[in-house]
Amino acid sequence: QVQLVESGGGLVQPGGSLRLSCATSGFTFSSYAMSWYRQAPGKERELVGTITSSGRTLNYADSVKGRFTIYRDNTKSTVYVQMNSLKPEDTAVYFCTKRGGAYSSDGVDYWGQGTQVTVSS
Repeated sequence: QVQLVESGGGLVQPGGSLRLSCATSGFTFSSYAMSWYRQAPGKERELVGTITSSGRTLNYADSVKGRFTIYRDNTKSTVYVQMNSLKPEDTAVYFCTKRGGAYSSDGVDYWGQGTQVTVSS
């Protein structure tokens, strides 16, 4: 069955960096677009960004543009988000998701369990 397992979350000071990983199994990873979402306490879930099956990244949230980078390693069936210059407002649970096809327009069909990122001094 499809599994998405996030890791790499934790506590980081403002201005710091973290890299989240999402190890996947149960499907042909290279054929599907993947997205990262986040949800902060009391706020709606937000799309962080998407990477298509071909590796094109798009739909980054305005709040993370220039600071976050999504990339994938098809040999490891893993998708990453590199987060730099972190701010307290980046504090959230981050979710890895699989889309139902190769493109960002395909709907999400699987979610990971989420990993907590806390940005605080």
